Amino acid sequence: MRARLLALFGILSMSSILVSSLAAQPMFLLDWGEEGSGDGQFSYPYGIDTDAGNNVYVADLLNARIQKFTSNGVFLLAWGTPGTGDGQFSNPSDVAVDGGGNVYVADQNHHRIQKFDSNGTFQLKWGSNGSASGQFNNPTGVAADGSNNVYVADFSNNRIQKFDSNGVFLLAWGTIGSGDGQFQYPVGVATDGFSTVYVADFNNNRMQAFDLNGVFLFKWGITGTGAGEFEGPNGVGVDGDGNVYVSDAYNQRIHKFGEAPVATISTTWGRLKRDAQH
Repeated sequence: MRARLLALFGILSMSSILVSSLAAQPMFLLDWGEEGSGDGQFSYPYGIDTDAGNNVYVADLLNARIQKFTSNGVFLLAWGTPGTGDGQFSNPSDVAVDGGGNVYVADQNHHRIQKFDSNGTFQLKWGSNGSASGQFNNPTGVAADGSNNVYVADFSNNRIQKFDSNGVFLLAWGTIGSGDGQFQYPVGVATDGFSTVYVADFNNNRMQAFDLNGVFLFKWGITGTGAGEFEGPNGVGVDGDGNVYVSDAYNQRIHKFGEAPVATISTTWGRLKRDAQH
């Protein structure tokens, strides 16, 4: 089975308040990659982010490395090997790039965040296994805001932690549960850069939105297969227009929501593709 980087999509011009029946569909542009460990090959590509120059960074989970490409999929460089040293990884599950081009990697099995420059040169790390402030239990998601603060989805601790760009702990929010501001395994985290943090609340089958200090704003989504419903939301991203994209794992699709996601659905795409022998 090919381990192919999911296609880049060009989003056709559309109003963020259109309902799905009126929305333009995302337009396929290109894809790249195949299963393997060579340059431009992948073994479970997981997290992905872009920098100001539209270069693409991919967390290549089982190859224990980060790969960098142009926006057209041309391989630029890679860094990382299996291990516990600086610049080594065990299941790097997500990657984020801040406004200064610094790259943050959620080194999941080592319960830490590592920071690199845009060429993959190690800068610093923080975190250890535990539940105290600044500790992690399977960090699965990482994001940066417009002030270069870093947000980490601390999966098994059921919380979000916020740090400055040097790994200094600032605050945390969340406990296990289904109430507002509670989580059951937050997997993905993203910011719009300036005012809002979005969290993919996996087992609660919903999205939650917070301000940059962790104050609950709103939530949306229920369990199901309909438009705006989820079965395991695990990834989230925000574009420059404030549209929110959510990967709906068990429904095998991507949702796009307008700038008021609780009330509006722009479009949904994706379908389950099974191997021919099945």
